[in-house]
Amino acid sequence: MRMRSVGETPSTASDQADGGDPLPRRHVVFAVVAIALFMASMDQTIVATALNAIQTDLSAELTWSGWTITVYSLGQIIAMPMAGKLGDHFGRKRVFLVGITVFTLASLACGFANNIYLLVVLRALQALGGGAFLPSATGIVADHFGRHRDRAVGMFTSIFPIGTIVGPILGGVLVTWLGWRAIFLVNVPIGVILFVLAAKLIAESPRREAGRIDFGGLGLLAVLMLSTMYGLTNLDLGLGSPWFVVPEVVAVLSAVVFVRHTMRHRAPFIPIRFLRGRSFAVMNVLNLLFGGAAIGFGALVPLYAEQRFHLDPLAAGTLLTARGAGMICVAALAVLALRRAGHRLPMAVGLTLMVVGLVAMAMPPAGVSGYMWLAVSAGLTGLGMGLSVPASNNAGLSLAPDQLSSLAGLRGMFRQSGAIIAVSVTTAVLANSANPAMTQAHAFVVLAALLLASVPLIFTIPDHRGAW
Repeated sequence: MRMRSVGETPSTASDQADGGDPLPRRHVVFAVVAIALFMASMDQTIVATALNAIQTDLSAELTWSGWTITVYSLGQIIAMPMAGKLGDHFGRKRVFLVGITVFTLASLACGFANNIYLLVVLRALQALGGGAFLPSATGIVADHFGRHRDRAVGMFTSIFPIGTIVGPILGGVLVTWLGWRAIFLVNVPIGVILFVLAAKLIAESPRREAGRIDFGGLGLLAVLMLSTMYGLTNLDLGLGSPWFVVPEVVAVLSAVVFVRHTMRHRAPFIPIRFLRGRSFAVMNVLNLLFGGAAIGFGALVPLYAEQRFHLDPLAAGTLLTARGAGMICVAALAVLALRRAGHRLPMAVGLTLMVVGLVAMAMPPAGVSGYMWLAVSAGLTGLGMGLSVPASNNAGLSLAPDQLSSLAGLRGMFRQSGAIIAVSVTTAVLANSANPAMTQAHAFVVLAALLLASVPLIFTIPDHRGAW
């Protein structure tokens, strides 16, 4: 089956998605969408190395500097489900191109932001563009690879860890030699090239009637998370301050309305059974805590290394690389062992290793340099993540194999929410601390204790072995 370089008809693309012959130029198309995913994943960690520089240059409070990380997570939570539905309705290529445009323009504007509040708003826009990449890219690859789409889509799982490894290193280099603005401006030429290649090479996908988008649920979730974040940002004013109390009351009311909305809506953003079933509830708690430890506190590790051990941004950024390397080293073996070991054992061992790594990170170096001590500690948390992530992902998906997309979205939402809460609370406490470095060390211990307390919950979920 042949096609014109750009002029693929909708019917032909549909045949490919249904398992037909792969299309020409599919490997080039895969490279284009993979680079987009790489940029989006890299921007989750690249800013971590620049927090100190952003705070100093923009004369910003640490709480608001932390928003550059948390608002990116929130934007992706909102963008991903919307992009999937819009891609079905308007065509995946169009949504992908819009995502590239928004991400690139927002990156350019971030590079010239002159105050922290504008930077936070622009980071939210950047996240909306980046969040549109994954759903549309998955559909584009499925269209172009036909019957081989399962292998191609499966390769996406290796892109995000690589992005999180490269991000801190690149961020450290750019911040050290060019300043923090360069971490955003570097996306601009890449985005322009990607737009041109995508417009020329990606075939049009068929448009079809998409399911209703639960805008109400997404809006309530956004209000819930934003009000929670804003209240925590003002935590240093005291628990009785209206700047803390009012946003948190709004958050509680939004949560109540969100649950009621979910119970009544025909096609809710999150099916209600994924919120109130016991096994689902356990997985949600585990994902929330995992997100706080792996995504949230991980993003603050470079700041901790700079403040306590006086490392430069490049050296501090490589600590996240050590964590990512540890994760990749064991993740492939963990996947192979799942069918024999089940879900519980890898999750329990993985979380325990993360606990050990977090506690070690908070302790003084034992006869080695501060950098080496932190690198080993970060590597331990990476090993724990590599063991627990595949098992946790499969444990959740095995609860409802017919709802894979919804469960993947739910998992991402709780993990990103955990990251948002962890960063928001920690930066609020650090901003009012006389010794921020030691305060963050104590926060590592507190989170380690929460993770350790959650380990018994693992043994309440079904321990699935074999294919599902």
